Amino acid sequence: MWLFLAFLMVPLIEIALFIQVGGLIGLWPTLLIVVLTAIAGTFLVRTQGLQAVQSLRNSLSELDDPTVHLAHGAMILASGALLLTPGFFTDAVGFLLLVPGFRLWAMKQARKRIKVKSFTMGPGGPVPPGGDRRQGGGLSRGDRVVEGEYTEVTPEKKPTHEPSGWTRH
Repeated sequence: MWLFLAFLMVPLIEIALFIQVGGLIGLWPTLLIVVLTAIAGTFLVRTQGLQAVQSLRNSLSELDDPTVHLAHGAMILASGALLLTPGFFTDAVGFLLLVPGFRLWAMKQARKRIKVKSFTMGPGGPVPPGGDRRQGGGLSRGDRVVEGEYTEVTPEKKPTHEPSGWTRH
């Protein structure tokens, strides 16, 4: 029901805002604002998205809980979609999602409704939320790594039947 209301209300809000702003400042300045917010939003989403990906990589390489970084990335992606959608309301929500403090508040609100029991990273079994894989016996920085070399050997293929006479073997 909420999704239906959102799909119904957002276009109505956008149309009303376009009419109000267009009547106040005119057609061309209104269109210019929409284009400039899309360009600025694209730039901001790109830079923050790269930072979120780097944070996620660091989290995964240190075997820490990646859920916060994934949530930031998802909100930045949603922000990009909203900023590329023409309109003042979607632009306002898109820019709001680019503010890290707002994203943290939104995650805090979502955590009240969503309960994560565990997540799995690789072959070590589940990790409790906020936990560390190294506590569960995974590989940590102090563990020994034995280096070695290998050569891949492929077996020689032998024909499984006699030649048919139609080709030369």
